Amino acid sequence: MRLIPPEEKMKKILLIAALCSLPFCAAAQTFEKLDSAVLVSTRAGVNTPVAYSSVGKDVLRNSNPSNSLPMTLDHLPSVVSMNEGGTGLGNSSISIRGIKGSQINVTLNGVTLNDAESQEVFWVNIPSLGTMLSHVQVQRGLGTSANGAGAFGASINMNTAFVGDKPSGEVSFSGGSFNTFIASLYGSTGLSGKGFYGSVSYNRALTDGYIRNAFVQSQSAFVALGWIGGHDSVRLTYLMGRQRSGITWDGISLEQYEKDRRYNEAGEYEDAFGNVHYYDNQTDNYAQHHLQLSYIHRFPAALTWTSTLDYTRGDGYDEYYKCGKKLKNYGFPEDGRSDLIYQKSMGNDYAVLNTGLSWRSRRLDLVLGLNSSYYGGDHWGKLLWAQTLGDEYDYAALNAVDPWYSNRGVKLDGGAFLRAEYRPWEWFTAYAEVQGRFINYSLKGVDDDWISYGRNEQDRLDFKRFWPFFNPRLGVSGVFGHNRLFFSAAYGHREPGRADIKENVKGDAPDIRPEKMLDLELGYQLSLSKLQLGVNLYSMTYQDMLLETGRLSSSGYAIKENMPLAYRCGIELEASYSPLDWLRLDANTTLSRNIVTSHTEYVSAFEYVAEPYQETQIESVKKLYPNTEMLLSPSVIAMGRLSVMPLKSLTLSLSGKYVGKQYLDNTSRDEFSVPAYFVSDLQLGWSLPFSGKELKLSAYLKNLFNNKYYASGWRWESYYFEKDKPRNEAEAYSSGLGVYPQAPFNFMLSASLSF
Repeated sequence: MRLIPPEEKMKKILLIAALCSLPFCAAAQTFEKLDSAVLVSTRAGVNTPVAYSSVGKDVLRNSNPSNSLPMTLDHLPSVVSMNEGGTGLGNSSISIRGIKGSQINVTLNGVTLNDAESQEVFWVNIPSLGTMLSHVQVQRGLGTSANGAGAFGASINMNTAFVGDKPSGEVSFSGGSFNTFIASLYGSTGLSGKGFYGSVSYNRALTDGYIRNAFVQSQSAFVALGWIGGHDSVRLTYLMGRQRSGITWDGISLEQYEKDRRYNEAGEYEDAFGNVHYYDNQTDNYAQHHLQLSYIHRFPAALTWTSTLDYTRGDGYDEYYKCGKKLKNYGFPEDGRSDLIYQKSMGNDYAVLNTGLSWRSRRLDLVLGLNSSYYGGDHWGKLLWAQTLGDEYDYAALNAVDPWYSNRGVKLDGGAFLRAEYRPWEWFTAYAEVQGRFINYSLKGVDDDWISYGRNEQDRLDFKRFWPFFNPRLGVSGVFGHNRLFFSAAYGHREPGRADIKENVKGDAPDIRPEKMLDLELGYQLSLSKLQLGVNLYSMTYQDMLLETGRLSSSGYAIKENMPLAYRCGIELEASYSPLDWLRLDANTTLSRNIVTSHTEYVSAFEYVAEPYQETQIESVKKLYPNTEMLLSPSVIAMGRLSVMPLKSLTLSLSGKYVGKQYLDNTSRDEFSVPAYFVSDLQLGWSLPFSGKELKLSAYLKNLFNNKYYASGWRWESYYFEKDKPRNEAEAYSSGLGVYPQAPFNFMLSASLSF
């Protein structure tokens, strides 16, 4: 039984953390160069015993402009990215070592970007983010502590672009396949004599997408204003992302994929004469506004203070056309079924205060960090139209008096960590870190499957939990000439997400618990002038891992349950070789096992009467699968890239990515899997002087060999038994797949002018 302190107690904890922040500085941030006002998120250094990869400004700027950030990072070790629309714009996902996006901690200037409830980062909501960044570091494993939610297998730490000493600017235009057009503008004042600076950028992107209804209309803006003087730096940053995109997350059935891989059923309906139509506004609409205020002060004796105050506002909705729905299930007093148009809306507020102190000496580095955050998220439904009731019905009055559904989640998160790196000898570093988190989460209201008339009380959401976490980390690293060797051991926790909680509350599954993980890492690196090699061994052992079992909630949604034991173990290999100044080879490979030691699968079962047809859900069919592969966790991931620079101003890069077979559930059945795929890209870049400025022309050829493949998917299965007849599971069984087709050969052309 869990002890649940009152919400007021948690508020006091957060208030204390906020007050303590006034004289201290963010531990998750280090002070790099005061005269450049560089605010650096938590990053592993050369002596930190963490497996990581870094991506610099040049790579981010030169990547395909149609790529979301997950697609840009796809060349890194253990990374697999996917785009629902098949190209790069729109909804994208990323996994690292098979670890899903909701368990990857993503920070921007030290502030967590993950949605506090879903724990996801919806990359479509911040389009063209790569053009605004100066650096990205991807840590694999539990990594270093981050403000807010700790990484539970990987982290992506991002920093916005630095401001140069002199005024500068850039304008670029790109266009290509599927009517894709992207425009970007950037300008910077440089640093004035009195220490003031400013920069601004704006991006606009349009595409039809590869599959039907995969269009994207997005824009983003970034503004930074700051001042640097003596030992102080102040920076105000504003980031806006706004998008309207077609709904693509259902994918298409495997049968339809074989007929027309560009098909998408979203918004499909038939008129009274049986003619097929598509609702044009089957869309996802969302806007985010991020406002950050950061302050840095360097004291004597190598002591640095940094604090960041962040406020994020997000709001939006999805709009749907649905056929033959029961009116009473959507709040109408009338009986019967009807085609409906409705919106699922949300709005959320997220406020963060990060603060701490960092102290650096010849032998010892110390970082102390405090953080506190508040998240309030509202979810509600709006009925816009019902076919049987017509256009004259007062839908607005119905929504105002008795909304279809409405619920609110509140999450208070406070924590602290202390990190130490001790160097008794120049070649040896000992690393230790402890993190404490205190989370109070409540969820109240009714979900979108609640029957407004009849009001099933079991479908009400009334959840409240307090979770205290203690996360320690230890490690050592040694540098011997050109060789680096490290070992680390870390223990971490992760709280359940909103979707996991709300479906379990309505189901008959056991009470949901936080996940726990022990991460062991052993790495070696060789760094020579022309050759770099890296080998990393990892073992990640999970207790209470949350996985879908096939069991359904009372409303028919998949429930996740805690598994007793699961593990990921593997080896990551990296190599980079530059035998000549104009030739470079890069490659990485991950070989892994991702095992659930004992998995119980529940397959939905129904009993039906043929005439007239009626069906009733009955007890699920239970099956046990020992030592199975985790879903969407390929055992082989490999990348190779050949870069040629025949002229100083000309670059050609040919890359290939291989992703091994992925299972769509945790039963290791081949019929529920995504086949292995290989895809190649070619990138060409040419820089030349133009009227005292730099003109750069680029071409991006994606899926060079026109491979027809799908990169991810989902599966369903069930049993239908005829009532009062002998049960034959083989005859009653039915199943299917939904998949996400990726675009065949496509291209982008880009021109940019820098000054």
